[in-house]
Amino acid sequence: MSPSRVAARRLFLTQTLALASVTASGLTAGSAQAIEPIGRDRSKFKFSLAAYSYRSLLQGERPKLTLNDFVDDCAKFGLEGTELTSYYFAPDVTDDQLRSLKRHCFRQGLDVSGTAIGNDFGHLEAEKHAEQIRLTKRWIDRAAVLGAPVIRIFAGHQHDGADAEQTHRQMVAGIEECCDYAGQHGVHLALENHGGPTATAAGLLRFVQDVKSDWFGVNMDTGNFHSADVYAELEQIAPYALNVQVKVTVTGPDGTKRPTDWQRIATILKQANYQGYVVLEFEEAGDPRVECERYLDVLRSALRE
Repeated sequence: MSPSRVAARRLFLTQTLALASVTASGLTAGSAQAIEPIGRDRSKFKFSLAAYSYRSLLQGERPKLTLNDFVDDCAKFGLEGTELTSYYFAPDVTDDQLRSLKRHCFRQGLDVSGTAIGNDFGHLEAEKHAEQIRLTKRWIDRAAVLGAPVIRIFAGHQHDGADAEQTHRQMVAGIEECCDYAGQHGVHLALENHGGPTATAAGLLRFVQDVKSDWFGVNMDTGNFHSADVYAELEQIAPYALNVQVKVTVTGPDGTKRPTDWQRIATILKQANYQGYVVLEFEEAGDPRVECERYLDVLRSALRE
């Protein structure tokens, strides 16, 4: 990243973080609106489905479906892409098996929109931290074989006895090392708002401020903020989104689930000029093969209005 771009991003984030603090103090989310930092001049959406939505069908000793079956459903639903979550591959999956799945996706008219891993860069113990680096790099290699342009990653957790600032620096270092490797393979890493240090928009934006890489961005999960106004926080991170995962419910600080405001999500993404995949990630009760098709229609309708 050029020095001028780094300086511009730091200035933007300094202003955004300050506004986020003001918003948290009680002002409206509108005061946190800011310039689009990725440089997109219009919105454009493609649609995908996360394999995580089919977790009850893809995992266990005798899974009911294979990833090929999941891909077939994505094609049947009229999607442009399929998100192949890493959890449902064999630990020792081979490149030939990945290429076979990639071929199946292509023949079904689908992009592999991305994949997702369950990493934790919060370990301060050297070997545990190194193992998380190896895990991430292993999946960067696999994403490159699949043709997946982005991997959803986590920052991780602050572990017992660890200092918050030291943990943050460790997380940033892990992300940066993996981004350097990812860039060599043409793969982006997208950090999700997923509890812990990324539980709030301000916390997530601190990583955006501190991680220095052109191959880094945000995985915006619409169901993972739990403040009094989750949509205000989503507005703050949307300009950095490389991938968007949409849940069908949101949960406030009282723990009560509420239906997602689809039009509000559409407005946020359009105002941010988001371009890319919008991925349904279904986590509620019901048959996912039925419910996902229904909610994909709802999602596409909202974003195409």
